[in-house]
Amino acid sequence: MSDLGRLTGVRTRLIDVPLVRPWGDDVLGWHVIEVRAETESGATGHGFSWTPSIGAHAVKALLDHDIRDFAVGRPADAAALWRPLWQHLHEAGSGGVTTIAMAGLDLALWDAAGRAAGRTLADLLGRVRDSAVVYGSGVNRHYPLADLVAQARRWREAGYALVKIKVGGRGLAEDIDRVAAVREAIGPDIDLAIDANQNWSLDEAEAAIGELARFRLRWIEEPLRADDLAGHAELRSRIEVPIALGENLHTLYRFRDAVESGAADILQPNVVRVGGITPFLEIARFCDAADAELHPHLLPEISGQLALALPRPALVEDVEDAGFGRLGILAERSPVDIRDARLTVTGRPGLGIALRDPAEAAEEHTTDE
Repeated sequence: MSDLGRLTGVRTRLIDVPLVRPWGDDVLGWHVIEVRAETESGATGHGFSWTPSIGAHAVKALLDHDIRDFAVGRPADAAALWRPLWQHLHEAGSGGVTTIAMAGLDLALWDAAGRAAGRTLADLLGRVRDSAVVYGSGVNRHYPLADLVAQARRWREAGYALVKIKVGGRGLAEDIDRVAAVREAIGPDIDLAIDANQNWSLDEAEAAIGELARFRLRWIEEPLRADDLAGHAELRSRIEVPIALGENLHTLYRFRDAVESGAADILQPNVVRVGGITPFLEIARFCDAADAELHPHLLPEISGQLALALPRPALVEDVEDAGFGRLGILAERSPVDIRDARLTVTGRPGLGIALRDPAEAAEEHTTDE
């Protein structure tokens, strides 16, 4: 990373982002906490923390007080700062709000280093491929069947080799009908993954997967509570479908436990929830050494750039209508381009993300009129 001198300031802003289509009755929008890191060199980094439902004010408060108080005056080096900061905050919790808040500063420092060097995040990390495979994903448990099938057909037409839908939270017979309809819509040659979002008990998961496995499933994601690694390991011993976990695991130690206990075949770290790029890279190195499959969770603007620098090819998740650009919060061109089911970088230095508040943009538009 570039020598940015010391961190001289940390500024935050909470941005409420309405979703194009709600993710359910209780998730109508995202909450993004923009973080700006000011450095002695004059370089400013733009990062963010993110939560789709609750906790945004707690995240912002942690950044505005404990994180800022500890970090300002120290070297503006994300890799050197991360562990001392995590140890300092550990009494507040090893993960969750703690690591989500830490991610904002970590991302901002990586961004500052990339901007100072004039290099994209992918190139700063050591890009090893020019493009990454993207798969179609949707938060669609609440969709009527006709809407779900229409979405699956859009994915097929877009050329995705893998698509993922939600299951659970409704009767098994209805899940069978919905998965069957999606399999018919996409045909036999496209991979199909399902995501239960922690909705099942162990016995419910075994019964459901026993019925749904005939639709040739690439993986089942979070069938049980994400914290229940022992339960996932037991379930894995009873089923043939690979288990994917990781979007709700927050530290390297939990990822290591998931692999070593046999709880998961596929790991899906979310770069914000694990605390930023610095711990994500540690998790990726562990997965590579353990010969465990890894695919980043959500946030393709960052996950896609990480995938270009990982030692093994990784799939990038593109949730319909949930990219930063589609949500209207990018002030400038996106750092990534997705077309023909592949992701490439557009050449913007650092993370390449400059955020705007859609509410402020709407007010400006009204004033102009």
